Amino acid sequence: MIGLLQRVTSASVEVDGEVVGSIGMGILVLVGFQAGDDEDLIPRFIERISTFRVFSDGQGKMNQSVVDQDGGILWVPQFTLAADTNSGRRPSFSSAAEPTRAKALFSILQSQAQDQHPTSAFGQFGAHMQVALTNNGPVTFWIEVN
Repeated sequence: MIGLLQRVTSASVEVDGEVVGSIGMGILVLVGFQAGDDEDLIPRFIERISTFRVFSDGQGKMNQSVVDQDGGILWVPQFTLAADTNSGRRPSFSSAAEPTRAKALFSILQSQAQDQHPTSAFGQFGAHMQVALTNNGPVTFWIEVN
């Protein structure tokens, strides 16, 4: 399970011209599922994302999480994160979770993330999305749970 976390001052997702998810200050997480990912990984993934310290404390050190800051989390499914780009000029998606499985995992993630972090918002699995964000820093981290 892959998360590309970006600290933002705001972020939103549109599908067919309609905003389906948005947050103010917080983190945008692009989520990719790999073959072999299991729903048992989801609680740990959510915990890692929500407690990862990417916000500055009073001394300017990254010692606070999105939970500490009362920020939002925008979770956006992104199939291409699981691509194998090691050879050639075209990505291979053989390492990505099968779409039906990935959709089920994202649905479980939505339910659990909403329970654990009520200010969560979500992109739409399988849709062509327009993602807008103002990256704060920029601060971007790759988090993988397996």
